[in-house]
Amino acid sequence: MNRSYKTLTALLWLAPIAIAVRYWQVWDRLPMRVASHFNAAGRANGWMTRGAMLSFDVIFLAFLAGIFFAALHFVERKYALAKLWWALLAFFHAEIWTLAWLLNSTLEYNLNGSPIAILPLLIVSGLGGAVIVAFALGEKRGTKLLASDVLAEEVHSGRRLGVSFLLIVAALTAMALTIPNSTARLAFGLSAAITAAAYGMAWDGFHYYFTRHGVEIRTLGFRLKSIPALQIKNYEIQSWNPVGGFGIRGLGNRKAYVWGKTGVRVEMYDGEVYLGHGDPQRIVHDLDLVKQKVPLSS
Repeated sequence: MNRSYKTLTALLWLAPIAIAVRYWQVWDRLPMRVASHFNAAGRANGWMTRGAMLSFDVIFLAFLAGIFFAALHFVERKYALAKLWWALLAFFHAEIWTLAWLLNSTLEYNLNGSPIAILPLLIVSGLGGAVIVAFALGEKRGTKLLASDVLAEEVHSGRRLGVSFLLIVAALTAMALTIPNSTARLAFGLSAAITAAAYGMAWDGFHYYFTRHGVEIRTLGFRLKSIPALQIKNYEIQSWNPVGGFGIRGLGNRKAYVWGKTGVRVEMYDGEVYLGHGDPQRIVHDLDLVKQKVPLSS
C-alpha cells in the first residue's frame, strides 16, 4: 500500500471527529429533546436527548469508518487490483462524508427547521454503486475469444429466483407512486429500477459458449469473462453454498456465475471460476470437448 493510499484511508476517521466538533459548535442552541428520526415525508417521528443523539452519531460514524478501513485493508491484501482499491476508497469517502452531511442536516432541522438533506446520500450511493457494479462486471474479463467453432452452448438462469425480484419491484414501485415526499419517491424508484435489472439478468441467465479456444460467459448479450482453453487446469462438480449468494460473485481471479446450488468449479493456472448449472454433468462434458479440440497454435 503506497503512502497516499494509506493516508487517505486513515482520513476516514476524521468523519466522526467532524460531527463531534459540529455538535460542540451548536451545543448551547440545541433543545434538550431533539428530533432524531424521520418518516418518508421528512417529518419527525422519533426523539431523544441531545446527549444520546451525539453519542449515537459519533459512534455510528466511527463504526462505519472502522468497517470501511478494514474493508480497504482486506481488499488491498487479497486483490492485486490497484484500480479497485482507489475506486472503493473514493466511494467510501463519498459515502461517509455524505452521511456526515445528513447527520448535520438533522442538527439544522433541530436548530432552525431546515429540511433533511437525503438527496445527496441517494445520489452518492446510486452513482457509487453503479461505478462499483460496472467495475465488477468489467474487471478481469480476459481477451475475447474467437466466435467460430462453437462446440456447445449452455444456459444457466434463475427464473424461479427472479419471481421474488418481480415482487420486490412491484412493492417498490407502489411505494414510489404513493409516498408524497419527492426524495423518497426517487429512492424507491431507483431501487425498483435496479431490482428490475437484476430480474432481467436472472431471467436471461448466464450463457456459456464452449469453443475450440475456450469458454465465454455472457449475460444480456454482455461478455462477462473469457476462459482460454490453455488456462484450464482442472474441473470438477461441486455444490454451491447459498450463503455465498447468487448472481455474479467474487473479484479478481476468483469468480462465480451461479443461480442455484450445483455447478462445476474450473481451476485455472491463474485462478478459478465456478459455472453454475442445473445439470453440471453437461458442463463437464462440454469442457471435455474443449480440451479435446484445443488448437495446437492457441
